[in-house]
Amino acid sequence: MSNDPLLQPYTLKHLTLKNRIMTTAHEPAYPEDGLPKERYRAYHEERAKGGVAMEMTAGSAIVSKDSPPSFNNVLAYKDEVVPWLKELTDACHEHGCAVMIQLTHLGRRTRWNYGDWLPSISSTHVQEPAHRAFPKRAEDWDIKRITQDYADAADRMKAAGLDGFELEAYGHLLDQFWSPITNTLDDPYNGSLENRMRLSMEVLQAVRDRVGPDFIVGLRFTADEGLAGGIDAEEGLEIAKRLKASGLVDFFNIIRGTVHSDPMLTNVIPVQGMRSGPHINFAGAVREATGMPTFHAARIPDVATARHAVSSGLLDMVGMTRAHMADPHIVRKIMEGREDDIRPCVGATYCLDRIYQGGEALCIHNAATGRELSMPQEIAPAGKKKKIVMIGAGPGGLEAARVAAERGHDVVVFEAASEAGGQVRLTAQSDRRKEMISIIEWRMAQCAARDVRFEFNTWAEANTVTDEQPDVVIIATGGLPDTEILENGNDLVVSSWAIISGDVKPASNVLVFDDAGDHPALQAAEVAARSGAKVEVMTPDRTFAPEIMGMNLVPYMRALQDKDVTITIGHRLRAVTRDGNQLPASIGTD
Repeated sequence: MSNDPLLQPYTLKHLTLKNRIMTTAHEPAYPEDGLPKERYRAYHEERAKGGVAMEMTAGSAIVSKDSPPSFNNVLAYKDEVVPWLKELTDACHEHGCAVMIQLTHLGRRTRWNYGDWLPSISSTHVQEPAHRAFPKRAEDWDIKRITQDYADAADRMKAAGLDGFELEAYGHLLDQFWSPITNTLDDPYNGSLENRMRLSMEVLQAVRDRVGPDFIVGLRFTADEGLAGGIDAEEGLEIAKRLKASGLVDFFNIIRGTVHSDPMLTNVIPVQGMRSGPHINFAGAVREATGMPTFHAARIPDVATARHAVSSGLLDMVGMTRAHMADPHIVRKIMEGREDDIRPCVGATYCLDRIYQGGEALCIHNAATGRELSMPQEIAPAGKKKKIVMIGAGPGGLEAARVAAERGHDVVVFEAASEAGGQVRLTAQSDRRKEMISIIEWRMAQCAARDVRFEFNTWAEANTVTDEQPDVVIIATGGLPDTEILENGNDLVVSSWAIISGDVKPASNVLVFDDAGDHPALQAAEVAARSGAKVEVMTPDRTFAPEIMGMNLVPYMRALQDKDVTITIGHRLRAVTRDGNQLPASIGTD
């Protein structure tokens, strides 16, 4: 029996959870026709195999047709969802993993032109910045119908054999009613806190009446919006106490902040360069004041942070959700004493950013996540040992070397530079993005453990390769910046790489022309701005940095907005000439 706090069982009502680690609700956007089919099941089953105690599926499952699914959500209002959820639940139960689901009505956190193209409904006409649709204010018949929809969905979840569910109340309909910022209704659903909580209490009573007293029902809610005029920590604690006193809720899943814009969302779910576990103590304060079973997740990327949260009594169950996208076998590796072998989450948040742009969740350095049906997380040995020559020790080359070595092949890597990493090593020059180097360090450790041979400072000439007598040669040399894009003056410009690496020091007045829309331009702009330069970022696109998705764009904006930086869209750098120590730029548009 382990003494590790993370490996101790936890009893929630009648349910015994085998350890203290869970994945919290998130929508990887894998449903098909709104149903959690084979791909969705394989994704969750892999984490169950890896030893996690409980998976909270969906983020969130939709209870009503007039809550259009903005993230390819599971549709809990469909009867057809029941057999698919039952298959998922049964598969995870086989590995001793409990399964719950998160249910919601999105309220204004969606658009009218999704799903069945019905108008969104909220307690206000004011649009949510992230989704921009102006909602219809809920009327009494809407409230009655939505309450019934919650109860019907709860019935389906129980029929699917789930261990329980939680209702979502941060940025969605229930807490839109709670918050004075987003509630402009009349009595009896506005005014006093009792009135603003009325819908939640009616919904909780309706689902409890439907599933009975023994079924586990929780609430994931914001106990502090962090906005002037909104729910503050004092009122959030009062909400928690009233929920406990109702007897309708079995656990709390605590959130701090709100999610209606990219900056707010990034505070709730911090990205790389931000503090780990920023809301753990706050969640612990709610637990201490209420005595309720308390779950929480917000940038808890490593085992040490998770262990602290549990051992210090702040949390009963700790959510490591993005961490399990990077490595679904975290718990098993803890149990086997292999914590150093855990693939680290680097906080790149490629996963969430893709979802919020209408894509599917994928991990920046675990290609198998979401592809479990075609790309297994655990690598099988090869039938025949081969000699593999890898050219390039960037992230692609290292991944190919790692996989080939793990399959049992004899691998040698040639790298022209003096160390591995390629462009990841370059991007990690930024203090904010230094965690990215773990993508390289983890692979180097994995390769070292499998006797991969590295030849640094070596050009892979033809004879260099053939002398190894390889069976397979893999070229992973990446690319170089293209600076031959001007009508004239290409010899007068430098690449963003030169600024980021420090090979070229920024002048006092810097023009960054960005026709790629990705990280290098803004990273170079940030280096230049921090040096005290006047900076203009120019793009021919209709918006700047379109390849840097919302949650990753926020830290750039925070780094640039208080400095002498101008952003110009819709303009193209045509040519550069020299005039003394100045470089006049010729600008056009498309």
